[in-house]
Amino acid sequence: MGVKLGDIAPRTPAEISDFSGWVMAIDAFNTLYQFISTIRQPDGTPLMDDRGRITSHLSGLLYRTSSLVQSGIKPVFVFDGTSPDEKEGTVESRRHIRETAEREWQEAIDEGDMEKAARKARQSSRLTSDIIEESKALLRLMGIPVVQAPSEGEAQAAYLAEKGDVEAAVSQDFDSLLFGTPILVRNLTISGRRKVARRDIYITVTPEIIELNTVLSQNGITREQLIDIAILVGTDFNKGVRGIGAKTGLKLVKKHGTLEGVMAEKGIEIPNYKRLREIFLHPPVTDNYEIKWAEVDANGIRELLCREHDFSEKRVDSAIKRLDRHFQATKQKSLDGWF
Repeated sequence: MGVKLGDIAPRTPAEISDFSGWVMAIDAFNTLYQFISTIRQPDGTPLMDDRGRITSHLSGLLYRTSSLVQSGIKPVFVFDGTSPDEKEGTVESRRHIRETAEREWQEAIDEGDMEKAARKARQSSRLTSDIIEESKALLRLMGIPVVQAPSEGEAQAAYLAEKGDVEAAVSQDFDSLLFGTPILVRNLTISGRRKVARRDIYITVTPEIIELNTVLSQNGITREQLIDIAILVGTDFNKGVRGIGAKTGLKLVKKHGTLEGVMAEKGIEIPNYKRLREIFLHPPVTDNYEIKWAEVDANGIRELLCREHDFSEKRVDSAIKRLDRHFQATKQKSLDGWF
């Protein structure tokens, strides 16, 4: 879900080709959720193998990631670790939404309302431990680096960007800015045509670049103030204040300087607000990672996807060729540049 800061975050449209040569830290959970939410049958049923096991995530990882690599992008997938205790409320709320959506999905199918069924199916999406572990296994077979965060994946991705180990963090959520990434790229893994919910029209979704310094300078605020605005609006770790969106939060924080000033003036009380700031300013991160691309394990990919999960060997081989072709070409140009 993430914090809703879109109204005060200037964005620059981009093309996939603009990121050729970039090393990019991709929020794995965010991306996997996109895949299992969108890669589905018309009635909302996810892709499955002959034994009824979900394969939407594997399809998205192989085909979308191989396309990104073919475009010259060097992806690094960052996986979440243990969430802060403050996130439990959000986790429970999402669980309730999924359970309700699952029930309404089946009801819509029974009623023959396929559009509603597809919408409710997307809302019922969940990441299981099997999906997460299979995704890591496939990425390693593809030669793509995997980084395990101690806590929030977005925080770790932002840390990699701050250190200069990657050019940008990739996520749909604006939280990456709060964690300090200098550059956030959205829509990288979901670009293309998308149907507008409840309307018979399609829109083109393209990547967009958001620079933290631009967000701060154009709004005349500091990163600490941006975090205060987010706390007022609501994050994955707190509910926020009813009736306060990004623009109102910006106005209040600029007027009063700090969250404390806003609370004193408005008679608002936000429990544990200092702890919430610390989650964004000083999140748990690790230096225990290695950003190194490996050769593609073609046989391993075929074993996992074709023999274990019934993927088309022809399509899988096509993706393998894209991955391997780019790896070999880059390796020949400059071993140091790739590794």
